[in-house]
Amino acid sequence: MARKLRFLPDPPTLVSITCRTVQGRFLFLPGPTFNNRFLGILGRAQRRHNLTLIAISVLSNHLHILAVPESARQLAAFMRDLKSKLARETNRLTGWSGTVFDRRYEMTVVTDEEAAQVERLGYVLAQSVKEGFVERVSEWPGVHSAGALIAGTPLVGHWFDRTREYAARNQREEITPLQFATEESVTFSPIPCWAHLPPEVYRARVAALVKDVEAEAARLRSLEGKSVLGVEAVLAKHPQHRPASLARSPAPLVHAATRAARKAFYDAYAWFVAAFRQAAERLRQGDRNAPFPSGSFPPALPFVAG
Repeated sequence: MARKLRFLPDPPTLVSITCRTVQGRFLFLPGPTFNNRFLGILGRAQRRHNLTLIAISVLSNHLHILAVPESARQLAAFMRDLKSKLARETNRLTGWSGTVFDRRYEMTVVTDEEAAQVERLGYVLAQSVKEGFVERVSEWPGVHSAGALIAGTPLVGHWFDRTREYAARNQREEITPLQFATEESVTFSPIPCWAHLPPEVYRARVAALVKDVEAEAARLRSLEGKSVLGVEAVLAKHPQHRPASLARSPAPLVHAATRAARKAFYDAYAWFVAAFRQAAERLRQGDRNAPFPSGSFPPALPFVAG
C-alpha cells in the first residue's frame, strides 16, 4: 500500500492535519479576500460535517488543523469538501490553473497525554512566528486561530455559491459582490485534555502558550542574529512563486509524549494494517464479505463503521 492507512485508534481522537500546496507555491498568500473565502469554506465544511475544530493556521504554502473527528469517514468527508472548494477558489484568485495541493492531506494522531496535546496546540499557534515571518502571532496577516482562541470568539468568512452566480451571469443579471455569498462561522473547542477548564482559564492558557512561542522565537533570532521577514515582504510575494527549496520531513504516525504511549499506538496500528491487508487479499480473491477492520476504507467498498 503506497499510502498510510487512515487510522483512529479510539475516536473521538485529537488529530493534527497538514496540507501543502503543489511545489510549495505561495497560493495561499494572505490577504482580506483570501482570508474571507478560506474562512467561509472552512466554516461551511465544519457546519456540514459537524467537526470539532481546535485550532488552525494558514501560511502561504501550507496549513495546519487540529481537530477531533468522530471517525475517519467524518474527517475524510470534511477534508474532501474543504480541499475541493479551496482549490477552485484559490485558482480563481491567483490565476493558477493546475493542481493546488501536492498530495492527500497528512493526518497524525495525537495521544490523550496532556503533554502531547499541549505541544501540538503550541506548534499550531507558533506558525508564522516560528518561521521568522513576524514577531508576534497577532501580526500575521493570514488566517490564524490564536486571536479567536484567546478572545473566545468565532472566525467569520463568506462561502460563495458559484453555481448560482454562473447562472445569473448567463442571464446577464447585474450581480453585487456578496449576492451569492453566505456568511459562515468557524467555531473552536478546547483540546480534550483541557476541556474541563472554565472558558476564561482555557483562554488564559492559550495566551500563555502564544507568549511562550513568541519568546522562544525571539530568543532563537537573537542567537542567530536574524530579524523577521515582516508583513510587507510576505505580502509582496507573488502567489505563483515557487521557492528554490522546501524544508519538510515525513509526517510521523503519532505525536506522543512517552515511549509507552508511542509503542501502544504502533502496536494498535500494526494490528490494524495486518487485518486490513488480510481482508484486502481475500477481497482480491473474490470474497466481498472479507472482514475489514472497523474504521477502515476497503478498496471500492463502503467505509466500515465502528
